[in-house]
Amino acid sequence: MERVIIAKAVTTLEELLGALNNAYWEAINIHQKDTLFDVITSLHEELNELAKLSVEDHDMAYEPITLTFRSCCRKLKYLASKIDEWFPRTSTAEQLEHTVTEAAALISNQCLR
Repeated sequence: MERVIIAKAVTTLEELLGALNNAYWEAINIHQKDTLFDVITSLHEELNELAKLSVEDHDMAYEPITLTFRSCCRKLKYLASKIDEWFPRTSTAEQLEHTVTEAAALISNQCLR
């Protein structure tokens, strides 16, 4: 597995958070919004913990901190399988495909398999 530093992980998580916020407003039913909100909440928790680190720590290897982010692999996998069905806008679908894949890799190489 490629070593990911904390600074890159923060960027990846922030990009996913932005994509999920856009997707949330495009979701057409409560089930979709609930799934997105669950992942958004997990990302906020993880980013809040990462924000507590000093700038000097940002070159260290990243590993998930919060239990909620570590356990959202299943939701990311489910979301990845529904992108084309739930989000007809090409820009949203492409942004989600890219960012969900990168964020899932932060949890585990096996996450989306």
